[in-house]
This record gives sequence, C-alpha cells and structure tokens, in this order.
Amino acid sequence: MDELLSLKTAFLEEIDPVTTLAELQQIKNKYSGRKGLLTARLKALSSVPPDQRPLYGKTLNEIKDFIEETLGHKELLLKGREKEKRLLTEKIDITLPGRYTRFGRKHPINQVLSEIKDIFVSMGFGIEDGPEIELDYYNFEALNIPKDHPARDMQDTFYISDDVVLRTHTSPVQVRVMEKRKPPLKIIVPGKVYRCDADVSHTPMFHQVEGLMIDSDISFGDLKGVIELFFHSFFGKGTPVRFRPSYFPFTEPSAEVDIGCIFCAGKGCRICKTTGWLEVLGCGMVHPRVFEMAGYDPEEHSGFAFGMGVERLTMLKYSIDDIRLFYENDLRFLEQF
Repeated sequence: MDELLSLKTAFLEEIDPVTTLAELQQIKNKYSGRKGLLTARLKALSSVPPDQRPLYGKTLNEIKDFIEETLGHKELLLKGREKEKRLLTEKIDITLPGRYTRFGRKHPINQVLSEIKDIFVSMGFGIEDGPEIELDYYNFEALNIPKDHPARDMQDTFYISDDVVLRTHTSPVQVRVMEKRKPPLKIIVPGKVYRCDADVSHTPMFHQVEGLMIDSDISFGDLKGVIELFFHSFFGKGTPVRFRPSYFPFTEPSAEVDIGCIFCAGKGCRICKTTGWLEVLGCGMVHPRVFEMAGYDPEEHSGFAFGMGVERLTMLKYSIDDIRLFYENDLRFLEQF
C-alpha cells in the first residue's frame, strides 16, 4: 500500500511542472502506457496475498482513475494555452489594406483569333480542328504536293520521321474533313503550325486560319465576296481589297490578296514598301487533283480555299513591327491590349 501511495505522490510531483503537450505525453506513457507503471502493478495483482488483494486492487483502481483524470485535465489546460498563444501570434490585423491581385487578360493573338472566328461563324462557317503532328500524306501529298514536287521547298518543314511532320499549315484538316463528309462544306480551321524560320516577321510556331467552301456551283466570285466581307468586317468597310494572280499547288486558279495599306491610306510608306498595298492572304479554287485525292468528283463539285496568318493580321491591326514580341511574355507589351 505504501508503494501505491508513493506512486501517486511521484506522479503529482512530475506532472506539476509540465508545460508542453510533448512533456505530458512522456508522463502519460510512463504511468498509463502499455508498459507503464500502472499496467505493471495491475499485472502483478495476482502475486499479492489473497487477504490483501481486495484492498490493494481497490486502491490501485482509485489511483489509476485519479492519474488518468489528472492527465486529461492537464491536457485540456495545455491545449487551451497553446491555442491562446497561436491566436496571439497568428492574428490578422483587419485594418491593413488588402493585397492587390493583378488581373490577367487575353493575349493579343487570342483576341484576334477570336475576332476572326466570330466573323466567319457569322457567315455560316463551322470550325474544325485536327492534329498538329501530321502524316506527310495529309500535309503534302493529298494537297497535290508529291515527294518530288518543288513546292515542298516553299515550306521549311520540321520532320519527325520520313512520313511524319509538324504540320506546316492547317490545310491537312480540310482533307481529313473532306474524307469524312460530303458537300456542301463550309469550314474554317484555326490552329498552330510549324516551319523552320525565325526573324522579325517569322517564328518557328505561329497561327493560321484556313477556310474551305465546297458545293456544286461555287465560283471565284463567291471567294471574292467572302474575302472582301471578312476584311471589311476586320479592318473597316472602307478597306480596299485586291486579288493578284499567284501559285499554290492545291488551288487553281490561285491568288494573293492585298489590302490598302492601313498605315499610309495607300499613299506609300516604309511598311508597304511604297506600293500602297499589304499582302495578307493566299487563296484560290480547290485544285481538281485535291478533290480526287479526297474522293470527290471535280466534275460535280467546286470550291475555294484560303489561308491567313493570325500573327500577320494582329501586327497590322495593332501596328506591331516585330513578331517576336508576342512570345517574349513582356507584361509591358501584353498589358497594352
């Protein structure tokens, strides 16, 4: 009995100076843990003489309840103190001004791309998409550019293998759509394209929007009407538009489209090289060979296609003279739009 009373006295002496939960846990393990002093006394109960065992067991249980209750109270007290301390150190001064959050904005390329899409959608065009890693067949051969064709030199191509490339234009999507659907077709294909070229007016990756319209009686006059309507919507109704004969292997006849210089109003300046015109787009009537490769009958169907560079139009719209500014992520430049 003296041993039990001394155990209680020792516990009180040890728990009184405890000031942290870690110290309290050590005391808890020492007295009421699986290998603690109370557990050892309970296991030794069978060795107590039978006549003393009832009193010994009762006293031991009373001491055990006292120790566990004292530990519980001490734990609540210490947790309360830690919470008060944390509230004092982590408190927020609500009188301080809030932190300013900078709002992002749409990249100028995406702004112009969205505007282009909206104009063509308003004319009834649908929007199609396709892979940026493309088969040589769709990127060249199905567009009337076989492997030995000199027109391949017009496009500096990133080759992944002999038969796989990073697409140099979005025209392959037009072929894929023609293979899956029958006329009439009226689509645009916006997306990223890749060419081995880099200077103030070219980047290895840039954006194009290409269009395709096919039916039984599409003429060059329809092409001119769509292109003129687009540029009048994009640059303004008074924008002059002209078509010049050109060559593309996938269209015949083909044309380059110029607009009156928006910087000098056609008078001639450094930007338009004193011509008064700016080249903005290539187009033409779909070549019969392209129809045949896609499974269309060129005697029954006709159509036109066109393609434009989004960066080029953005530079003209906002008077930007270096295409590399779009990709340098300089906030001083991007926040102007």
